Amino acid sequence: MQKILIIINDAPYGTEKAYNALRMAMTLQKEHAEAQVNIFLLADAVFCALPGQNTPNGYYNIERMIKIVLRNGGQVKSCGGCSEARGIDKLPFIAGVHLSNMKEFTQWTVEADKVLSF
Repeated sequence: MQKILIIINDAPYGTEKAYNALRMAMTLQKEHAEAQVNIFLLADAVFCALPGQNTPNGYYNIERMIKIVLRNGGQVKSCGGCSEARGIDKLPFIAGVHLSNMKEFTQWTVEADKVLSF
């Protein structure tokens, strides 16, 4: 089984980096169901993990996209240090998204066959 790590470094809205990363993750899961897709949220991307996102009709919604990735067997982790620095480490995350650390991030990186950074 191929393992693919996707690193998101940018806020959920304002640029389309998180959107494009999650589009890639969902397409990988659809077209290559045998691949394990892991997503690690760094820097302002930790805000992607917050529930209750309310976007206008017709606009992409990062929360819904993360839920699709999780439902299809992907794993999503949020950097603990980045979350703490932004004051959100004690807030609830989207169900299935877990607070993590550099040790786990490093392990995912070493185990990955491919690493994509957005």
